[in-house]
Amino acid sequence: MEKLFKQITQAVLAELQEDEHLGLSFGGEKSTFARINAARIRQIGNVDETDLGFNLIWNGKRCTGSISLSSDVAEDKARAVVELQRLREEVKQLPDDPYLVIPDSTEISISEKFGELPAANKIAEMLLPAMGQVDLTGIWASGRIYQGSANSAGGYHWFASDSFSLDYSLITPEEKMVKATYAGTRWDQVAYEKFLADSIKKLELMSLLPKKIEPGNYRTYIASAGVADVISMFSWAGISEAAIRQSESSLGKMRNEGKKLSELFVLSEDFSSGLSPRFNGNGEVAPETTVLIDKGELKQTLVSSRTAKEYGVNSNFASEGEYLRAPVVGTGNLQESEILEKLGTGVYLSNLHYLNWSDMIGGRITGMTRYACFWVEDGKIVAPIENMRFDDSIYNFLGENLEAVTDTALVNPEVGTYDGRELSAIICPGILLKSFSLTL
Repeated sequence: MEKLFKQITQAVLAELQEDEHLGLSFGGEKSTFARINAARIRQIGNVDETDLGFNLIWNGKRCTGSISLSSDVAEDKARAVVELQRLREEVKQLPDDPYLVIPDSTEISISEKFGELPAANKIAEMLLPAMGQVDLTGIWASGRIYQGSANSAGGYHWFASDSFSLDYSLITPEEKMVKATYAGTRWDQVAYEKFLADSIKKLELMSLLPKKIEPGNYRTYIASAGVADVISMFSWAGISEAAIRQSESSLGKMRNEGKKLSELFVLSEDFSSGLSPRFNGNGEVAPETTVLIDKGELKQTLVSSRTAKEYGVNSNFASEGEYLRAPVVGTGNLQESEILEKLGTGVYLSNLHYLNWSDMIGGRITGMTRYACFWVEDGKIVAPIENMRFDDSIYNFLGENLEAVTDTALVNPEVGTYDGRELSAIICPGILLKSFSLTL
């Protein structure tokens, strides 16, 4: 696949005129998908897809485009040259871009990550026996994902990685559910069976008579998957420098008013896991680790080169959208075996859903509890709770009300496939809160 990218890159760059700058991006996958319903594989198939993106700059103007590739080198070269010619005509019609960033990085990197994935013809025998008689519905995805970047200045980057994920829901006869995702780069049958067994135990608890709790503030434990949902909101008008500068960020109070979160909260952009590439769409390489929030204090934001040019600040080579690409939340000292005991009486939330900012400037998030959320009394789970809406500020539940953080962080992969399989994941622990506001 890299050979294809190199060949097309050489062909397109050879067509450039003296006053043109070009950035090329490559994305592709060779994946196996399986649809599971009632603990049986109903469909299985393969996806082999590649796309080439263009970022053409001429005379202070910018134009972008993309084409799908066929892996026929001659055909793909010809179509890429035609697309360049189309963009060349279109860019002349566009207005000047005052904050244009010319792709001028000359850095070169190649990262190939190899995992151990089940063969397509082995998926059924590896997945299904552990499911037993439970009603499990989900999607299996596995295979190799590719990303590449090249520009007319000589910069070149290539990243490829193997991964798998089983994103599933377990369902009781009363249609109550437990949701989880088992994912990784190296298949471990024992670990998979243990992971699924833990979900089945939660499903058994979901068969208990549900408890309706009244709106109010409760001691709460949010498991890693739920914390990942919260952290994903930091990519949406949160940790972005542009959003803060434009007074649209939930973290604006941390910059402008000296507001802090709990000393237990640490958030970094950390590429050391190798789960996602360090280069962005312009071929710029971010630092391996950037500490964003340290002991509750905002230290850095994500700054793209475009934002840096607009506001006269230094870039840390974030993506143009200034969203988190490799977020890691620091661990604490709360052991998993102690979670229920330390919670005492309160709410255990496995997942959160439908999150949105209810007050972006105030850092207030709203959403729903769903899937394996329980009422706990004296350190024991006694009943699932009926779905509740929450509405609380990060300055509360990640601030003064953050009591403890687990000593283990889990990998929560992004399993979306809208534009192909995702590479990103949120690595984070669970959190114990003194108080969390359930409102409806």
